[in-house]
Amino acid sequence: MGIETFRVLAINPGSTSTKIGVFDSERLLMEHTIRHASDEVARYSSVIEQYEYRKNVILEALEREGMSISKLDAVCGRGGLLRPIAGGTYIVNDQMLKDLKIGFSGQHASNLGGILANEIATGLNIPAYIVDPVVVDELEPLARISGMSLINRKSIFHALNQKAVARRYAKQINVKYEDLSLIVTHMGGGITVGVHQNGRVIDVNNGLHGDGPFSPERAGTVPSGDLVELCFSGEYYRNEVMKQLVGQGGLVGYLGTNDAVLVEKRIANGDKEAELVYKAMAYQIAKEIGSAASVLSGKVDAIILTGGLAYGDEFIEYISSRVDWISDIIVYPGEDELQALAEGAIRVLNGEECAKNYPS
Repeated sequence: MGIETFRVLAINPGSTSTKIGVFDSERLLMEHTIRHASDEVARYSSVIEQYEYRKNVILEALEREGMSISKLDAVCGRGGLLRPIAGGTYIVNDQMLKDLKIGFSGQHASNLGGILANEIATGLNIPAYIVDPVVVDELEPLARISGMSLINRKSIFHALNQKAVARRYAKQINVKYEDLSLIVTHMGGGITVGVHQNGRVIDVNNGLHGDGPFSPERAGTVPSGDLVELCFSGEYYRNEVMKQLVGQGGLVGYLGTNDAVLVEKRIANGDKEAELVYKAMAYQIAKEIGSAASVLSGKVDAIILTGGLAYGDEFIEYISSRVDWISDIIVYPGEDELQALAEGAIRVLNGEECAKNYPS
């Protein structure tokens, strides 16, 4: 008797594109990126109103690729800005759809993920899921204290990729993810360093516009007193300051680009400023990893480096040379969100774990 396989459609909506993939269990059958023309999406007053249009182009793309939706066992969409929830695979239900549509924690194209999954799955009488949205919150009470009573630390991070690579590592060494203590560092446009203990991310920096290392586009932790002075200097509007923190911070602010490959070329051509700033970003990541190690009392099974910046060998070496005394360094370059979504659905379909109900 052969091993049973499950066919899953994974959907990852972005602001100007929708990525889809069809998987037979973990084997990729088809992957496609649908580009949305700016004049097409401009017809809609909000992202949520695009769901019917996006559903139709997804179905058209599947038909062109010869993928029969009648063979699907489940549809899994990217989780959006929902209420804070524990990690895992969630069945799409009415409350989730309501929160995605109103943008409970904000409006973003990823809010369409669960809605599109539900729209396609309902007509086929199969389940719709989301997996590990960015609002996954498993912080320990200690980790929520900011030092200012008016502000609590928040858990907003690259939960989907962090948990996917943590599970991948666990599978490779034949140990349960829930039995490991890991530090997982996602390094992309934003950078988040998560402390994974017994299957939960008990501490992590806010990767949106909070704390932690600066990144290609974000400022990370900055001196708070100086930031207050800047905000009340009368020289900047609120949105201008926010752009300096998110979008125009980090490498963009110092070097005018968020392209790490371009920065590495500048360094190779003798640009000393680019080298200093690039090494400073690696330095701050290493500091954050060191801080994370203290949460685990130094008992770290592995340090995992992932995301787009993990393709840079010299950048990885900058970081590793400062933290490899803590534990082994494991590198998984890039991020495969479609694969991670499919894997989350398949774990439920094959009985490896139970789907959770939202809100948990």
